[in-house]
Amino acid sequence: MAAVSVYKFADCVTCHAWSPDLSMIALCPNNDEVHIYRRSEEEKWERIHVLQKHDQIVSGIDWSSRSNKIVTVSHDRNSYVWNQETTEWVPTLVILRLNRAALCVQWSPKENKFAVGSGAKTVCVCYYEQENNWWVSKLIRKKHDSSVTSVAWHPNNIFLATTSTDGKCRVFSTFIKGVDTREAGLGPSDSKFGEQIVQLDLSFCWAFGVKWSPSGNTLAYVGHNSMIYFVDDVGPSPLAQSVAFRDLPLRDVLYLSERVVIGVGFDCNPMVFVADESGLWWVALLLLCVHYRKGFLRFLGERKAAASSAKSGSQFSEAFGKLYGQSRYGISNDSVQPSRLHGGIHENCINCIVPLNRKVGSKVTRFSTSGLDGRVVIWDLQNQEDLLDYL
Repeated sequence: MAAVSVYKFADCVTCHAWSPDLSMIALCPNNDEVHIYRRSEEEKWERIHVLQKHDQIVSGIDWSSRSNKIVTVSHDRNSYVWNQETTEWVPTLVILRLNRAALCVQWSPKENKFAVGSGAKTVCVCYYEQENNWWVSKLIRKKHDSSVTSVAWHPNNIFLATTSTDGKCRVFSTFIKGVDTREAGLGPSDSKFGEQIVQLDLSFCWAFGVKWSPSGNTLAYVGHNSMIYFVDDVGPSPLAQSVAFRDLPLRDVLYLSERVVIGVGFDCNPMVFVADESGLWWVALLLLCVHYRKGFLRFLGERKAAASSAKSGSQFSEAFGKLYGQSRYGISNDSVQPSRLHGGIHENCINCIVPLNRKVGSKVTRFSTSGLDGRVVIWDLQNQEDLLDYL
């Protein structure tokens, strides 16, 4: 069984994040507030805090696992870092210097910085100035041609990947003197802040949901054309694969291990992508709910055959994969997912996926998703025997 818990917090959940010990959850119920719930011993959720500082919809939340700080961003162009003092959460304003909405946010692995993507075609990299006791930002300007929809930190705490509605995925250096240190083996040692390491033109439509693998050797992001892209050797000569599927587009992705990726989006069901020993990615499993009543959940895992060559599948699938699965770099994967009925536990678009084990380098078997249906679902793949070899 893949899903272990289903919670209904609101009519719509914009985004969510978990506390370090997973006893509390912070979420936005599609307004200008952030609600913090705590789980009781009876497995019931109690709302204990309401963070009220933004003037418009909160579009991004991230809860740091080390320092226990919450960072929020909103369409009001502002960001706040919340610190818990006794029983209250105290906000600190972050000056982003934006003239458009802030769309996404993520803490860096060392939690000494966080990145904010915006509708102003810029990325704000924010860090704390001890002397002045405030958070300041440095902007990556004139690199994007449209809104920045997603940001993802490389494990080295320096490289930052972004996706944009201009269809491109980019990787930048965010080295800040006095905040970061030069370490051997972490990429170009002479890279400066805002320097573009690589630009990937694999998608010809909006791009969303970029993530790095645990080792930082592979990058994955999704396009609004029902495709997902995997990029190895990120740099001047990247090696990329494009996987096309016939379901609705994805909005976000998550690496569970070096060979397993979960994708979520408009199809309302998580999709599992795995890589074989040769590094070829394909659609492996659909976490599809076929029965739901009074807390009883039964899931059907539809195993998909690996398309190791263009001969697998029907002639139409082969043609579809060749038409839409070609990549400008490296090789292409022609695996195509057959169409099916939509729906499951989530009844609307899944717009956020969060791992429940955030230790660096560790494998993830539990994660949570939230969507426009107001539900937060916790998934557990520990009992998916056909995936254990890849985790």
